Amino acid sequence: MATKQATTLPADVRLMNAVSTLLFALVAAASLVAGASTLTRLPAFGIKSLRVDGDVARNNAMTIRANVAPKLAGSYFTLDLAATKRAFEGVPWVRTAVVQRVWPNRIAVHLEEHRAVAQWGDDRLVNAQGEVFDANLGDVEDDALPTLVGPEGTSAAMLALQQRLAPLFAAAALRIDRLTLSGRGSWRVELDSGAAIELGRGSDDEVLARSDRFVRTLAQVIAQYQRPLAHADLRHRDGYAVRLRGIATIDAPTSRANKR
Repeated sequence: MATKQATTLPADVRLMNAVSTLLFALVAAASLVAGASTLTRLPAFGIKSLRVDGDVARNNAMTIRANVAPKLAGSYFTLDLAATKRAFEGVPWVRTAVVQRVWPNRIAVHLEEHRAVAQWGDDRLVNAQGEVFDANLGDVEDDALPTLVGPEGTSAAMLALQQRLAPLFAAAALRIDRLTLSGRGSWRVELDSGAAIELGRGSDDEVLARSDRFVRTLAQVIAQYQRPLAHADLRHRDGYAVRLRGIATIDAPTSRANKR
């Protein structure tokens, strides 16, 4: 039986074959990249339409498209989604935008708008998530929004306490107009009547406990003197002190009716 012996190519021939194969592969890859680059620039893949849905109460979809469309650059393949998202979120009242490509030449955007629940200082707003945002205060229909004033970064904590205090005070026919947190952590409430109440420092539960004791017993003080509240100080360990309008002083330490 004849034996077939394998033929071994010289090393230099094998090297040339390997180099040739690599070169062919590189040329093929370059051709594919060039073809893909040309494909992405075809007019057929240019952004032809922009669909906007979600919250569009403050900004109608047509206005949003008109404001954002000029900032969009690229095709279906090359559009920068992060930059597009930032462009939509730069529109007043827009909190978040979710941007998606829709084959072959469309963009779909879902918007969530801010819902103002409080005012932050004199010229900004707080949304339902406790985030501070910029918007035209004249666009807010609710004239009874409470105002929060505190250090930067405390808006969420302040809103949380305000929302727990509001129903407590409302039960005594008192409405919070302004809630202030000092840099040292002391809370103060101003009512829509103009009265001011020093709530003091402590945890939310401690502040709420003092406030609850105050609103439950305030009616007795008001009934005794027939005068509206001007100021209250809840920072006393055993009770609170009040000042009523039309009464110069109230000797809280000696009057059980005025210190509770």
